Amino acid sequence: MQKVSGFFVVMMQRYLPDPWLFAISLTLVVFLMGMVLTGSSALDMVEFWGAGLFGLLEFSMQMVLVLVTGYVLARTRVVRAALEAVARRAGGPASAIIITTVFATVASFIQWGFGLIIGALLAREMALQVRNLDYRLVIASAYSGFLVWHAGFSGSVPLVIATPGHFLEDAVGIIPASETIFAPYNLAIAGVLLVTLPLLNRSMLPPVEDRVVVDAEVLRESEPEEDRSRPATPAEWLEKTPWLSGIIGVAGVVYLVAWFAGGGGLNLNIVILIFLIAGIILHVTPRSYLDSLRESVGASAGIILQFPFYAGVIGMMGDSGLIEVIAGWFNAIATPATLPFWAFISGGIVNFFAPSGGGQWALQGPVMVEAAGQMGADMGQVAMGVAWGDAWTNMVQPFWLLPALGIAGLQARDVMGYCVMALLVSGVIITAGLLLLT
Repeated sequence: MQKVSGFFVVMMQRYLPDPWLFAISLTLVVFLMGMVLTGSSALDMVEFWGAGLFGLLEFSMQMVLVLVTGYVLARTRVVRAALEAVARRAGGPASAIIITTVFATVASFIQWGFGLIIGALLAREMALQVRNLDYRLVIASAYSGFLVWHAGFSGSVPLVIATPGHFLEDAVGIIPASETIFAPYNLAIAGVLLVTLPLLNRSMLPPVEDRVVVDAEVLRESEPEEDRSRPATPAEWLEKTPWLSGIIGVAGVVYLVAWFAGGGGLNLNIVILIFLIAGIILHVTPRSYLDSLRESVGASAGIILQFPFYAGVIGMMGDSGLIEVIAGWFNAIATPATLPFWAFISGGIVNFFAPSGGGQWALQGPVMVEAAGQMGADMGQVAMGVAWGDAWTNMVQPFWLLPALGIAGLQARDVMGYCVMALLVSGVIITAGLLLLT
């Protein structure tokens, strides 16, 4: 396993471009595919691209808020103290890899932004406290937990189709989370990955002489310092008083209790609100929250820049009819029993060009729903097939790796070789689950 992963590490270090160049390259690929496969002219494709650039602004803002609120919550003193306590329990590099993977996987299932950030922060803490730990692998291990995000509580596809008024409600109605997130087959796939990924990452630990170990002092110097000075002005007193945060926190909790007591369900906006309120309460003061917020915005910079370009790609794929062509290849050979699997494969391919769960569903969802309706396939299972495909190829699509890289101070090519191994192994597990359990 070390030799195989070592091969992919070398290949990624030599040939994987920066995520920004990756996005530009995919834009050109879709541009050419649209002309070749759909007969669209170059001018048509440019117009489709331009029209799509700002078509996901609302969803982009939701995604940034998911990431930012998860990041800020992970930076609270309570959560950071917990991370330090967890890292102290690692008996060596092997156990550090296993613990990091388990925590990142569970956290990603709870909330994807929280999982991305808490995984990276725990990996950093492991590097501070565990000797001879390969820094690249522990960061990759944290990111591998992201594989389960779309099957969890913040999964875009299951939350969208569970939300009244969603854009496909006329075709599929409201599909509750009991038929997607909490469906036995979905929980089984996530559970097997929770056991398998830590063991896989542990098996890839390089020999001591080949490990990339960082200087703990250098990492400590990059940690932000907490402002513990006494307020000198009324404005500073307002920033450092816990009363304002407490009032907002209580209001948020009351609203959430009323929401769920009134029959409201879990959707994307409610997930954001939960982590927003939890972060405000645990940071205690507005100043502490604002300091972490500024830090989180920096971690989301790559996503903010690249999202419009991927929205442009989505525009080209949708308006040119390219998505129907790609989905049609798989729908033509699918049966009602195998459609969730082919939805998974096609979802994985589309995710290369549209690494946004909600954006991808907006693009691919109508095609898959139509196919499911014609075949009589289970709508919830087909939707989760797309969701698993989106999460699966994130292991080799560096877009969502950017926040973790910002925290770690690494480049995508440093960790992507290990992520390729996670892609290969998880592909077998997800395939088995969708074919045998649905």
